[in-house]
Amino acid sequence: MYRTMLLARRIDERMWLLNRSGKIPFVISCQGQEAAQVGASYALDREQDYVAPYYRDMGVVLSFGMTAKDLMLSGFAKAEDPNSGGRQMPGHFGQKQNRIITGSSPVTTQVPHAVGFALAAKMEKKNFVSLVTLGEGSSNQGDFHEGLNFAGVHKLPVIVMVENNKYAISVPLEKQLACENVSDRAVGYGMPGYTVDGNDPLAVYEAVKGAADRARSGEGPTLIETVSYRLTPHSSDDDDRTYREREEVEEAKKKDALVTFKAYLQEVGVLTEEKDNELENEMKSLINEATDYAEQAPYAEAESALKYVYAEDE
Repeated sequence: MYRTMLLARRIDERMWLLNRSGKIPFVISCQGQEAAQVGASYALDREQDYVAPYYRDMGVVLSFGMTAKDLMLSGFAKAEDPNSGGRQMPGHFGQKQNRIITGSSPVTTQVPHAVGFALAAKMEKKNFVSLVTLGEGSSNQGDFHEGLNFAGVHKLPVIVMVENNKYAISVPLEKQLACENVSDRAVGYGMPGYTVDGNDPLAVYEAVKGAADRARSGEGPTLIETVSYRLTPHSSDDDDRTYREREEVEEAKKKDALVTFKAYLQEVGVLTEEKDNELENEMKSLINEATDYAEQAPYAEAESALKYVYAEDE
C-alpha cells in the first residue's frame, strides 16, 4: 500500500514539474488523498470489483492496474493514452481491462454509473461490488442524491466514498454543508454512514472492507467519508492563495499520510532505511522511463478526431 501511495505522489510531483516547464497542459492533483484512495482499493477484490473514480484518484487507478506509463501518456495527451486516446483532460480515467468505469467531465455523474453496475451485479447474481469516489463538493449535486436513494431503496452492492479534502475548488467545507459530516446524510438513504481519518490507510481499509463484506452478503450500500486535506491548488490553473492561508496548508502537511504512514511502518519495523531508498530509486526509474516514453510517443492522427463520435457503416 505504501509503495502505491508513494508512486502516486511521485508521479503527481513529476507532472507538476512537466506542467510548469510547458510540457503538459494540465494537472489535477491527488496529493494529500493517496492514503484514502489506496486504502480503499486494497480492501476490494481488484480481480473482479469495479471502480468509478473521480479525477483525483491516481491512487485508485494505480491500485487497479494502471501504470506510470499509462498516466504519463494521459498527461501528454498521446494516442496511446488508455483512457481516451489523448482526447480527454487528465483525470478522466477509464480502462475496461481493469474494470475502471469511464468518467465524464461534469462532476458526480459517476455515482449513478456505479449504482448501475451494482444493479447489474444484483440482477445477474454476480458477486462483485462497485466503489465510487467523489469529492465532498460533489456530494451536493443531484446525481449524489439520486444515486444513493436508488442504491438504498434496492439494497445494491455499491460503496460510495466521499474524499473530503475540505475545499470544493475555492469553497470551504462550512459553506458547503449544513450538517457536520457528509456521512450524516446516509440515514436519509437508509444506509450506514461512517467518517474516517483519510490520512490513515488502515482505517480506510477497515471501513471499506466492512462495507464490501456487507454488500456481498446482500445488506446493501454504505456511505464512507474520508477526511484529509488537499495539499495543492485545485489544479495547475488555480491559485489557492486567494482563498486559504499558507499556515493552514503547512499545518496540514504535518498530517500528510506519506509522512505519518511512513513513520508508522518504520516504527513497526516494516520499512527500513535501505528499503525506503530502494523504493525511492525504483520510483525515480519508473517515472523517468514513463516520462521519456510518453514524451516521445505519437499524438493521435488529426483524421481520427471524429472516431467514436458517430456510428460508422460496416
